[in-house]
Amino acid sequence: MPEQRRNTVNPVQVIAVTGGRGGCGKTNVTVNLALGLASLGRRVMILDADLALANAHVLLGLTSKQTVADVLRGTCSAEQAMLTFKGNVRLLPGTCGDLSMANLTATQQAGLIHAVSDIRDTPDALIIDTASGISDSTMNFIRASRQVLVVITDEPASLNGAYNLIKLLNRNYGINHFHVLANMTRTPHEGRALFSRLVQITDRFLSVVLDYLGDVPFDESVRAAAQKRRAVFEAYPKSKCAMAYQKLAKKVDEWPLPVYPRAHLEFFGDNLLNPALERLAS
Repeated sequence: MPEQRRNTVNPVQVIAVTGGRGGCGKTNVTVNLALGLASLGRRVMILDADLALANAHVLLGLTSKQTVADVLRGTCSAEQAMLTFKGNVRLLPGTCGDLSMANLTATQQAGLIHAVSDIRDTPDALIIDTASGISDSTMNFIRASRQVLVVITDEPASLNGAYNLIKLLNRNYGINHFHVLANMTRTPHEGRALFSRLVQITDRFLSVVLDYLGDVPFDESVRAAAQKRRAVFEAYPKSKCAMAYQKLAKKVDEWPLPVYPRAHLEFFGDNLLNPALERLAS
């Protein structure tokens, strides 16, 4: 098993998977990245933050009895609503078709962040499958994360949406570092070309740093796996798509863990609070 990088502080790598528009494959990226990290020995939690149109549970072949909605209503804890997939992966499912979940109040958003952060069995990584668009909930869940992974595809609407999302997060929330993943690429060079086009735009108008994570190729195995209610990483581990997710997981696993808490509300921020104060006092 790989060497554990966690210490007694139990820092959690919190990653928001997002995109400028629907259809870019955010949920597939979220679930398969989680499985990839689990294969490296990490304990991973998924928050399906597409709260009104949740479908991460489908790719894991799970059926939810309790969801984020029950957590927010106080009828169960986040821990009680969790679904477990093969030990190392847990999912806090969203709802599907509950419009009240699409427009959470600021208090509800903060409540969900606190509920997730209060779970006793802290994971190594929390991956958040955000909703499409730029709702307040989506923006605040991204802001409460440590890493932002933007998924793009070879469509004008995808690149335009990704740029607008990055611009909003940069100008309104001060986020200036983004990881970019090209999804469903058709050729070995397409992903890098897409990334270059995005960088040309951001370099002209924004002061941000974009990090190219690579690409996930178009693969019919993804559709075949979905029809079986399974993720491609688990259903077809030798497929070119699964191999790309394994490579992605190894890159993500090398990202530095958080050290200090930040000034605003974040997932698992309290895990860093006391040690940070101790360092400041010493």
